[in-house]
Formats: sequence, structure tokens, C-alpha cells
Amino acid sequence: MLRLFFALLLCLPLLSVAPRAADEQSAIREVITGQLKAFSSDQEVEAYSYAAPIVQFAFPTVDSFMAMVKRGYQPVHRNNGYQFGEFKDAGNGRPTQTVIIRGTDGKTYEALYTLERQANGTWKIAGCSIKTLPGTEV
Repeated sequence: MLRLFFALLLCLPLLSVAPRAADEQSAIREVITGQLKAFSSDQEVEAYSYAAPIVQFAFPTVDSFMAMVKRGYQPVHRNNGYQFGEFKDAGNGRPTQTVIIRGTDGKTYEALYTLERQANGTWKIAGCSIKTLPGTEV
């Protein structure tokens, strides 16, 4: 009986990690969804607000940021739907979230978002790489 008690005590910290990870993933998905919705409704200032300081440093104005997005991330800027894929947290403070995007060009893309926790606890998008998934070219 005493062994069972100690075994349960050892498991308690593990139980608190799972909900925290799920909350983190949910918060990250909300940030990505918020930016995608802002792009689709031409809320450029709002879309820019989801970018991490390092991105805003590289693109110091909303106009420069939007020009970069429109030029290099058209399926992110405008799409015909998306779904979340794999979430990874390597423990380095920069988790990644895969998003499968159906482009307006009929192709399917994989966008890999890197996020960064801010000092106030919120998440911001620190990067995004995008590639066409094989076999989806028109």
C-alpha cells in the first residue's frame, strides 16, 4: 500500500505537465489562427501585431511586413482553408506548429511556424517557412 502511495506521488508532476502543454498548444494555435484571419480580412495592423519583435525589427512597418507576406507567403496571406498538423516543443522556448494550407492556386502547402514566448507570457510568431507538398501541383 505504501508503494502505491509513493508511486502516485511520483506521477503527480507528470499530470500537471500534460494540461500545461495542451494549454500552450491551444494558445499557439489561437495566435496563428488570429493572424490568418487578420490576413484574410485585410486587417494588416492586427496581422502585424502577431509577429515577434525579431520579425518586426526586420520589417519595421506594417507596409514592409505585408509586402514580404504578399510576395513570399501568398498561401498564408490568402487561402482556401487550413488545418493544424504536428506540434513540437523541443524545450528550447521556440515551439513549432505545422499548418497544412490549401492555396487559392489549388496547391497544398505545409507552413511551419516557429513561435516565441514573450516576457508577458503571450506567444508571437517568430518565423514561418512554407513549401508545396509533393503531388499537389496543378
